Amino acid sequence: TRQALCAAAVRAAKAADYQGAGTIEFIADGSGALSADKIWFMEMNTRLQVEHPVTEEITGVDLVEWQLRVAAGEPLPKTQDELSINGWAMEVRLYAEDPSKGFLPSIGRLEDFWYSEATARIDTGVEEGAEISPFYDPMIAKLIVHRDSRAEAIVGLRETLAEGVCGPLITNAGFLWRLLGDDAFCAGQVDTGLIGRNLEALTARPEPSRAELARAASRLMGTPGEGPWASHLGLRLNAAPRREMRLADQFGRHWTVDLIDEPAEDFWPAGAQTTIDEGGERFILHPWRAAGSHEGVASTGAILAPMPGRVIAVEVAAGQSVSKGQKLLTLEAMKMEHSLVAPFDGVVAELNAEAGAQVQVEALLARIEEG
Repeated sequence: TRQALCAAAVRAAKAADYQGAGTIEFIADGSGALSADKIWFMEMNTRLQVEHPVTEEITGVDLVEWQLRVAAGEPLPKTQDELSINGWAMEVRLYAEDPSKGFLPSIGRLEDFWYSEATARIDTGVEEGAEISPFYDPMIAKLIVHRDSRAEAIVGLRETLAEGVCGPLITNAGFLWRLLGDDAFCAGQVDTGLIGRNLEALTARPEPSRAELARAASRLMGTPGEGPWASHLGLRLNAAPRREMRLADQFGRHWTVDLIDEPAEDFWPAGAQTTIDEGGERFILHPWRAAGSHEGVASTGAILAPMPGRVIAVEVAAGQSVSKGQKLLTLEAMKMEHSLVAPFDGVVAELNAEAGAQVQVEALLARIEEG
């Protein structure tokens, strides 16, 4: 099947007398075993693709260099029979986006950004301190691994995602990590409906493990130091000692955590925070206080602009009754349209948006009251 597809691609390029980098795309009937008679030509792109590093890794050629040489009038450095495929390469696109909110782009400053070049090839155009703006595609990097087999490539990518750090922006790193661990994906049972069938599990915002929460709590608590009270941490009058701490993350969730005997060297300052990087996800933890807790603006009925953009459609009017999930308005930003919906059944108590208006991030566009 591979031989037939490659031969068809070569014939198409020859028929058009095409010289340069290009990609022939086919579409396959995946209902059974792949075969050449169940695959059809779809289109040709006369350029490199985002996935060109995969080809470079398994063939050992620099396609960008080849593209430039051909553009300068030079012949291709190798002929077809001099090319070979070695091993297996796999790539993921690391995006500043929130999978739990329909893959909504996340904008702001990239304060931490590191992935190991010892385990993967990292192709990126940004660095720590860069701004992810609303004006361009929010892709941060491409992570590519080259191993002897597909299974080893999957393991290598998961390790790279788990060990890397990227934040404080919300990214799709955790989603990618979970997708690479999906049983059907690992078995090669992949089709265009795979993500849709498992969307809830793949995009649900996970919780940090209890072990990591305990370490975070101990870092924030610090060491009790020396003195007569050092051995009485957690002391309660007329009750058994209790060494625990309440933590909250950047999403408003909170936990009560038992402290472990891994104290930090010093007390952390009041208001301090610490981070957990686990499974491709970053959690920003701080001590939780009931007075400062919140359930999130959605529960109050406030509909805020998730990013700067332009309102292209308003579907409701002030005073109108709406049902949970009903589209209220559409915001255009970062080359995509984003539907903002009612968080619960209620009435449009406030409407501050009109079609064509430019809005800033967190602008109050509408407010829904229950009833």
